[in-house]
Amino acid sequence: MDHRYDEAPPFRRSPAGWALALVVAVGGFYLVTEHTAHLFGALPYLFLLACPLMHVFMHRGHGHKGHGQHRSSDDEQRRQ
Repeated sequence: MDHRYDEAPPFRRSPAGWALALVVAVGGFYLVTEHTAHLFGALPYLFLLACPLMHVFMHRGHGHKGHGQHRSSDDEQRRQ
């Protein structure tokens, strides 16, 4: 196993990543506490937006090439 210690840490573990996470957390807290009425007003639209987003992101790994071609090589080997 070859470890390289001179590589930069991933962004989420860097100081800039921690600062961004803190700013997002504080901004989210402010949004929820001060703008609750606006947040609840947008809630039905967020549910409608969640449907196509879940469809896109949850079907990303299937490798769709066309209808009826959803079988993987493991399925082919099991059937033989």
